[in-house]
Amino acid sequence: MNANVQLHEDGALEASSLSPEERVLLLEAAVRGMRYRSSMATRRVAPLPEDVERLAYLGGVLPEDGASPASVLEDLDTFGSPATVGVTSGRYFGFVIGGSLPVTVAANWLATAWDQNAGMVTASPVSAQIERIALDWVLDVLDLPRNAAGAFVTGATMANFTALAAARHAVLNRVGWDVERQGLQGAPEITVVVGEEAHASLLRVLSLLGLGREHCIRVPCDDEGRMRADALPEVSGPVLLCAQAGNVDTGAVDPLDDLARWAHANGAWMHLDGAFALWAAASPTRRHLLAGHARADSWAIDAHKWLNVPYDCGIALVRRPDELRAALAVNAHYLTDSGMREPMHYTPEMSRRARGVEVWAALRALGRRGLADLVERCCGHAEHFARHLAAAGAEIVNRVSLNQVLVSFGSPERTLRVIDAIQRDGTCWCGGTVWQGKTAMRISVSSWATTDADVDASIAAIRRCMRVA
Repeated sequence: MNANVQLHEDGALEASSLSPEERVLLLEAAVRGMRYRSSMATRRVAPLPEDVERLAYLGGVLPEDGASPASVLEDLDTFGSPATVGVTSGRYFGFVIGGSLPVTVAANWLATAWDQNAGMVTASPVSAQIERIALDWVLDVLDLPRNAAGAFVTGATMANFTALAAARHAVLNRVGWDVERQGLQGAPEITVVVGEEAHASLLRVLSLLGLGREHCIRVPCDDEGRMRADALPEVSGPVLLCAQAGNVDTGAVDPLDDLARWAHANGAWMHLDGAFALWAAASPTRRHLLAGHARADSWAIDAHKWLNVPYDCGIALVRRPDELRAALAVNAHYLTDSGMREPMHYTPEMSRRARGVEVWAALRALGRRGLADLVERCCGHAEHFARHLAAAGAEIVNRVSLNQVLVSFGSPERTLRVIDAIQRDGTCWCGGTVWQGKTAMRISVSSWATTDADVDASIAAIRRCMRVA
């Protein structure tokens, strides 16, 4: 028996195969990680330019001899940590980026230590089972069809890709074309209908699937970015309708009930890109904004946004499991079939990390009430921003219904000056956009860590920058 493995009195093996150096290294990593997380309350949200410049110390010519693991970790923390953007801070509002709940970070660390390949049941029974449970919980808490199939992917881009691969299969299969076997050359044309405000990642997916980012019908939107149901086109043949829940600038949701009626009347597949706003279905006070969301045929969401799990984690959901599997299943002589749900048949990847563990941990720790509270608090913070910045003389460009606030400080030039001053100030971080021709600042509130004090400190910093810009 290995000298590093000892038997307990009950005959169980005590895991002691780690060397003292390895134990110290892993504990040191945990300590450094905790120290970094604990610094968020007082550190700048954006790094200083000199901290970014110091990253050069990590480069140079690759040495002939390797460094000690301890020194590698020390360099990574010394030069890397100061150059990070504090997205886990409660004062980061630049993009729709969650702050990673502590329980999900801990689950991520443990799952990384497991180092499981989540593609097959035989490679990781624990990952497969936890993934199935987590998907069931997601369907339940978002009030989606309970028998839908799901897949864990890197983010909303790949979630849209995965769901629309199933859609492409389904609409062509209905007219007798096997796109997985025959490809798209000579295939019946698919009409793709999207809103003018469709997210860039969705258009990217259309190009990856061979459908063309420009070869689609763009439906006009209203002043909040919602697709106008009265402007939907006349269509025939295979049709994909791509709706949106959560405009990236305004947070607005397309009229999903109306779109679903049109899709069903035209035999179209309705896909819903709900990257962040679909989580609002878990909130009793906000779910009415998504009326009709469960009538879609597929959905794409991010868990690393409003669910606040670590990067990267997206979820694709498809109403009819056989259509998702038909589009993505893989077969090879060496692959075993456990007779259970094999995750690799539902995602573009075969080998992948166990993302479902973090989603399971977030939902288990929050429960229904905790998830609803997370959504409602973020929306409340957004409304607080809007009220107080309007009182300070800024213009709130959008109707704040979820977690997005668009702010104008006057002319495009002054608005850009204020944004630049805010980013240099470091108290909080907000980015800019151009919304329907108007230059504005985006405030995206999606972190569990954001407190009333964070919002008030950020408002005070924004008002200071308004005075000097």
